[in-house]
Amino acid sequence: MMQQSRSGMVACLTLEFVALGVWVGGLLVLIGAVIPTVFNTFGGQDTGGLFLTRTFEGYNRFVLGAMTILSAATWYRWWSGDPVVQVSRGETLVLLLMIVIAGIIIVVLHPYAASLQAQAFAAKDEGARKVAFEEFFRIHMPVRSLYMVNLFLGVVLLGIKAKRLLRGQDSHS
Repeated sequence: MMQQSRSGMVACLTLEFVALGVWVGGLLVLIGAVIPTVFNTFGGQDTGGLFLTRTFEGYNRFVLGAMTILSAATWYRWWSGDPVVQVSRGETLVLLLMIVIAGIIIVVLHPYAASLQAQAFAAKDEGARKVAFEEFFRIHMPVRSLYMVNLFLGVVLLGIKAKRLLRGQDSHS
C-alpha cells in the first residue's frame, strides 16, 4: 500500500474509533454519571428533566456526526479493497442497525417525547399534568430501551473491529 493510502487508512480508522468512542462513551457517561447527578442535585423533576432533555439533544447531535464519520469511513475501507481493513457483513449490519435506531430516536421519538414533556411542564391543572406525564413516560420507556440497544450494538461493533485488528496482527506475525 502506498504511503499516502496508508496514511489515509490510519486517519480513517482513527476517526472510526473516535466516532465510536463518542457514541458509546457519551452514552455511558450520560447513563452512569450525568443522569444520577442531575436527579441527586437539581431541585425538581421539571428542572432536572429539562436539563436531561437538552443534554440528550446535544448527545444526539454528536451521534449524527458519529454516524456520518462511521458511514464515510466504512465506505472508504470498502472502496479501498484492502483485505486487512475489509468491511464484513456483520460490521455493516450492526452499523446499519445502529443508524436506523439512532434515526428513529433522533427524528421521531425524542422530539415527540420532548413535546410531551413540555406539555406536562406547562400544564397548570394537577390532573392534566399527571396525564401528560403518564403519556411522556409511556413514550420515554421505548426511547430509553432503544438507547440501551444502541449502546449494546456499539460495544458489539467495537468488538468486531477489535477482532479484525487482531486477525490482521496474526497475519503479520
